[in-house]
Amino acid sequence: MASARSLTGSGTVSDPAGTDDTTHLHTVPAPAGREAAEPQPGDALSAGARVRLVLVLGSLIALGPLTIDTYLPALPAITDDLLTTASAVQLTLTGTLLGLGVGQLLIGPWSDAVGRRRPLIAGVVLHIAASLLCLVAPNVAVLGAFRVLQGFGVAAAMVVAMAVVRDLFAGTDAARLISRLMLVMGAAPILAPTLGSEILRLTTWRGVFAALAVLGVVLLGVAVFALPETLPPERRHNSGVAGSLRAYAGMFRDRTFVGLIVVSGLTMATLFAYVSGSSFVLQDVYGLDEQTFGYVFGAGAAGLIAGTQLNARLLRTWTPEQVLTVSVAAASVSAVALVAVAATGAGGLPGLLVPLWLVLAFCGVSLPNTGALALTLHGEAAGTAAALLGALQFAVGALAAPVVGVLGTASALPMAAVMGGAALVAAAVMLLVVRPRQAAEAGPLEEVAVAA
Repeated sequence: MASARSLTGSGTVSDPAGTDDTTHLHTVPAPAGREAAEPQPGDALSAGARVRLVLVLGSLIALGPLTIDTYLPALPAITDDLLTTASAVQLTLTGTLLGLGVGQLLIGPWSDAVGRRRPLIAGVVLHIAASLLCLVAPNVAVLGAFRVLQGFGVAAAMVVAMAVVRDLFAGTDAARLISRLMLVMGAAPILAPTLGSEILRLTTWRGVFAALAVLGVVLLGVAVFALPETLPPERRHNSGVAGSLRAYAGMFRDRTFVGLIVVSGLTMATLFAYVSGSSFVLQDVYGLDEQTFGYVFGAGAAGLIAGTQLNARLLRTWTPEQVLTVSVAAASVSAVALVAVAATGAGGLPGLLVPLWLVLAFCGVSLPNTGALALTLHGEAAGTAAALLGALQFAVGALAAPVVGVLGTASALPMAAVMGGAALVAAAVMLLVVRPRQAAEAGPLEEVAVAA
């Protein structure tokens, strides 16, 4: 296998010829439990090395949004070509999300046992193969099955990227880095529907999956040549299936961790209700063509990105707990306004888009903080914690997507209702389970604060 470059303690990059997969980032032991004030391995990285890390991890995480969003403009065409229903086609999106969720639960502990690179490379190869199989799917059931395999492949890229963040950083630094990652990966949902629309101008919906296979080949090169190993052998935990189950059980006993990942999952459900319903609402209800839909969808993604970058600035003044509490509350208020507009039709399309984009923006503020705080609690098993975080995110998202289809696509109200319900429950969990005031009194989780 080709060698991976390794980051040295000075923050520079070296690539000695002939190195193998055992080359890794020189690290100090990760803190256990809630300790986040000790020096972290990423503290030594130069500004340039951090930028390169963001670009590499962002490109890998972007595989998920690209796999999910590029085919959104093709959903009506798939419905017609495969002689099926809108709800059945939406289940192919659900299949991808389920593959993402289950795949992360398996790949997270595996990456804690063998390191980050091997699971990543295997997952990207699986994604390429599944994309080619989707290209030749004869019916919607087969397409859905292959989309599950695609989700498994994407899971490796997403869980490994998040685990690498925790291998290197904790607390506020981790939240800042995740915000920067979302800037990079946020370009994916902006570009993906537009890219899908352009592909549809040249070919059929099957061409979308050919493009995803090509993307997988490119990212395979990134995984092989650009990402160093960040989990050295002395920090790996090969405890088998029983040990993995014990680790998951221990995390479920951590009230704050569970609350944070549930809030994160419900925030993702809000986003995926939008992803699942927007193509039908905007094209069928409001009459947008495929290209205009791509632009409008991209504008919403821009709001999400703006939220993530606002978060990085807010963290200069407030703690992640404080920012998260306010952003979750603001998202729920905006979601209520969205439901009201969808129910009354007030303001037409512009009246719908304003509260919709506000919800997306506040979700962008929330997501980096839920992830960073949850992973900081369990840095000793970052892959397993990242897997549980990601699995719950996409499992809840998988449940939200078909609910929109079941409730109907004849108006914007079903999509708005699912988004509003998820946002309101997230606010309730934040208040009743995470209990931010008590968490703050127990000791902030963001004590490491090295400027990103």
